[in-house]
Amino acid sequence: MLDDLDRNLLEILVKDARTSLKELAAQVGLSSPSVSERLRRLEERGVIRAFTVDIDPLALGYTLQAIVRIRPLPGKLHIVQKLIEDIPEFGECDKVTGDDCFVARLFVRSIGDLDGILDRIADKAETSTAIIKAQPIRRRPPPLDAGSPRDRAKALQAI
Repeated sequence: MLDDLDRNLLEILVKDARTSLKELAAQVGLSSPSVSERLRRLEERGVIRAFTVDIDPLALGYTLQAIVRIRPLPGKLHIVQKLIEDIPEFGECDKVTGDDCFVARLFVRSIGDLDGILDRIADKAETSTAIIKAQPIRRRPPPLDAGSPRDRAKALQAI
């Protein structure tokens, strides 16, 4: 699926998505046009979905983050999903199996703001909220190594 050069390019871009083509080419030992072509193919194949910026919510005044588990009331699933999509303070949301239908990350400036947002869906869903104290592991991509699942399991057992 990915060769060593592709993985190397991705590792560099994960560390700094603003790395120039010239610098990428120098680091992987290819010409800039070759790197450009590889990146284009990775984008076309959907391996690279976006080049993005990481904004600190605190710098925008969002002093609190919460994980909200959401269980829509019967017949309200699509309504609740649309509400979540339309409330910009929901930074991300996963549709999951189990007791809850959605697990979402919410950025708020205060507990009052949190209450106000949750009140907007309270008549359509049950919620369970946990305030985030710290994020020891920030969002990161899956491992880029070529090892098999069995090789990774052995490596984890060795730790």
